[in-house]
Amino acid sequence: MKQTELNANDLKLELEWLQRVIDARIQLQFEESSKIKDVFELLPPQLDPKGSFYASLIDHYEFGFSERIAMILSLAPHLRPQVLDPFFLRNPAYERGFSEFGGIKGANHGGFIPTGETLLFILAGNDLSKRFELQQLFGGYHVFSMHKILTIEAAEEGEPLMSGVLRFSKDLIDQLTIGEVRMPSFSNKFPATLVTTDLEWNDLILDSYTMDQINEIKIWIENESVLMNEWGLGKKIRPGFRCLFHGLPGTGKTLTAGLLGKHTGHPVYKIDLSAVVSKYIGETEKNLSRIFDEAESKDWILFFDEADALFGKRTKVDHAHDRYANQEISYLLQRLEHFDGVAILATNMKANLDRAFARRFESIIHFPVPNPTERQKLWQKGFSEKCELDKDIDLKSLAEKYELTGGTTMNVVLYSSLKAVNRKSKVIKLSDVEEGIKKEYQKEGRTL
Repeated sequence: MKQTELNANDLKLELEWLQRVIDARIQLQFEESSKIKDVFELLPPQLDPKGSFYASLIDHYEFGFSERIAMILSLAPHLRPQVLDPFFLRNPAYERGFSEFGGIKGANHGGFIPTGETLLFILAGNDLSKRFELQQLFGGYHVFSMHKILTIEAAEEGEPLMSGVLRFSKDLIDQLTIGEVRMPSFSNKFPATLVTTDLEWNDLILDSYTMDQINEIKIWIENESVLMNEWGLGKKIRPGFRCLFHGLPGTGKTLTAGLLGKHTGHPVYKIDLSAVVSKYIGETEKNLSRIFDEAESKDWILFFDEADALFGKRTKVDHAHDRYANQEISYLLQRLEHFDGVAILATNMKANLDRAFARRFESIIHFPVPNPTERQKLWQKGFSEKCELDKDIDLKSLAEKYELTGGTTMNVVLYSSLKAVNRKSKVIKLSDVEEGIKKEYQKEGRTL
């Protein structure tokens, strides 16, 4: 039987149990006829821990009655929203819902969305001591919080703490429903795109010193668990790894990040800073928070390209906007400090970076313009195996004569290849290569 089917069977039993508990609590609350005196008499179903993912989760953390009700209650709107319809019961005395039920109505969801108050009502009713005790389910040291399984949204200012919506881990919902965690797609709430590449590690052309530094990052990614857990360094050093890549455009910063992820099996997300930075006070911090919250404990690599746009030198506080800009930077520093994954910040100009940032990087790596030997390799790897180079083309001579980065070299390769295709030919002409180089030089304001 598939894991999704096993999950479905066990969740069906759990939802039926939740339904019985809700019905019993409402009967007890309104002093209706009931065969029980306490909802805790309704024992949860026995699930095989070797069966579904849901059952193994309960077994692994040794969740009891209260934890299981909390989880299935938060899952009900996603799985079987009609289970919560009894909470739409109206109070005839006030022609409105019952305050003790808690819950909210969603913007699009037609059902009842439970809050912390809903959970307290189900488990404790009007018993204040039980209600106080149950709030520990959302304390910082509870498994729910420590492993980000179930949280309660922060209540609006001035509103009761337990009026926040119950939120079950989005990743765990994916595991329970489709059997795998969905990779997020670009959106205004997650302004980042997945970086992929068809190239391999040996396609990366960098000088030996830079490659040695890149290998240090790779070693960290592959051995983090050993260092932090088996060697006990987790007690002595902060989590995660922070790197700064600096160098001219086209020198391989983005490609290196993509290959690090591909080689180690870690997704790489490139952050769109134009969608992160906002002119509105506090919005930049919110955007950054969404990114870091989404990436927490995921073994992702976050790649901030052209990072000096956000992480540049802190401004002198001359007016209110400067003060808020510095608050954004301070917030970023805090999130970087505690991020448990790999964060790579790429900039074209290291001089633009604040020294306070530089001190927080485990690694600062310069990507220099390739030397003639490296440029020759780039030319050799750049052209398609399906084409032919004109006999007048001397790649070694081109590499020595023209100072190009890997990115600009590939622009020339594309230009000269398009010219050949347009001629219905597979032969790359020297004149087209030289014209392509001239165009790249003009882009940068240089002359041949």
